Parts: sequence; C-alpha cells; structure tokens
Amino acid sequence: MKKILFIFSSILISQNAYANQPVDWQLGFQKAASESMRDIVAFHDNLLLPIIIAISVFVLFLMLYACVRFRASANPNPSKRTHNVTVEVLWTLIPCLILIVMAVPSFKILYKQDTIPKADLTIKAIGYQWYWGYEYPDENLEFDSYMIEEKDLKANQPRLLAVDNEVVVPVGKVVKVLITANDVLHAWALPSFGVKRDAVPGRINETWFKAEKVGTYYGQCSELCGIKHAFMPIAVKVVSEDEYQEWLSEARVKFAKEEIENQKLKLASK
Repeated sequence: MKKILFIFSSILISQNAYANQPVDWQLGFQKAASESMRDIVAFHDNLLLPIIIAISVFVLFLMLYACVRFRASANPNPSKRTHNVTVEVLWTLIPCLILIVMAVPSFKILYKQDTIPKADLTIKAIGYQWYWGYEYPDENLEFDSYMIEEKDLKANQPRLLAVDNEVVVPVGKVVKVLITANDVLHAWALPSFGVKRDAVPGRINETWFKAEKVGTYYGQCSELCGIKHAFMPIAVKVVSEDEYQEWLSEARVKFAKEEIENQKLKLASK
C-alpha cells in the first residue's frame, strides 16, 4: 500500500513540476497549454490529417490500379493515348480547392498569433552562442539562462532541458515576448504554447502566449546556430500571481548581486 501511495505521489509531483516536455518515442504534439496551441492541434488533427490520409490512400489506390490494370500481360497492344483534357483539368482544379480549404483556417491561426493583445507582462529573449539572455523591461531585471550540465543535474531535472535560471511568468496573463539575437540566427520555441519565432541579430520579432496551467514548460533553440545549438534549452515556469511577485522580489536581489560580482571579475581581469 505504501509503495502504491509513493508511486502515485511521485506521479503527481512530476506532473506538477513538469507540465510538459519531450518524451521518448513521442509522435504527436505536446499537450496544449495555451489557446494558440489548441488552435494548432485542432487544425492539424481535424483538418490536415484527414486530408493527408485521404490523399495518400487515393494515390496508393491509383498506383496499385495502374500496376494491375496496365500491366504488360494484360495489354499486349499498349495504348497510344497522349493526354486527357478532363483528367488534366481535374488534377489542377481539385488540388487548388484542397489548398484553399487548408489555407483559410491556416491564415486565421497565423493572423491570431501575430495580433498581440494588451500585454500584462513583457519579456525580452536574446539568443547568444550558446545560451539565452532574458530581460524584464518593466521590472528592470535581466539574467542569463544556461543549460545545466548532465553531471550537475538534480533529481527530476530533465537532461538537455533543465536550466540554471528559468523564465518565470504568472498563469493566466498575456505575456509579450520580444525576441532578438546577439551574434547569429537563433529561434525561440515553446511547443506547449504554440510559440516559435526567429531570433535575428539587429531585429526584434514579437510573439505572445497566455499560459493556462501552472508548471514548467520546455523548449529549445530551433534554428541551427553552431556547434552547441543542441545545448541552449528554454525553460518557462508558470506560477500563481502571488508566487510570481515573490519570485520578482527574490530575483531582483539575486541577479543584482550576480551583476556586482561580474563587474568585480571584469575589473580584476583588467
């Protein structure tokens, strides 16, 4: 009985601590934690997937039919026909109609993602080789976020995803993210929120999300940026409003001290 309770509590703790992250042998999307991601999943599962399956089955049928119907043994005298106007019109118009059916809801989702509502919080994400820097402009707060090496991982920290300093945001708030890079192209991506934007040096791209569930969500740089591209994960911790305010108070002190120490090191190196 104790063993069962321990396993059950471990599962609950794990689910609460890590709201979503990649898992072994995963084939589908991560579970949606925002309205944008729900729209993407619904578009894929309810429209794209049935269309793709139908086209694949139809093309396979045509290939098998052609192999059987027009095999050499069944056609000692091959057809001399060079074209068929009706077929050519149909195979041009039907794909165009299918693309229109797919494009209209796709454009709606893209437009919704690009239309940023009034933000409750603004964060700036800066890509470096090979880590992320973050700024909270309204709070005069900035810090760097490095991947935790495998030898330093603590219990339940996911390999290649855990970072030393997580981005912390309140649940149910519109978070506007300004994205840029300091050196080469990077990309800031969070699958559970349906967010992915290129980080371009000298340019600021914008996106947003509104997390619906408390927990820690993981993403990764999604633009090949050099030898350590695979080692610059993104971790966003979604907490309650009270926990967020508490974190802000502690973060101001913590990162202010780190900045002072960094300045001392720079002066000492000179």
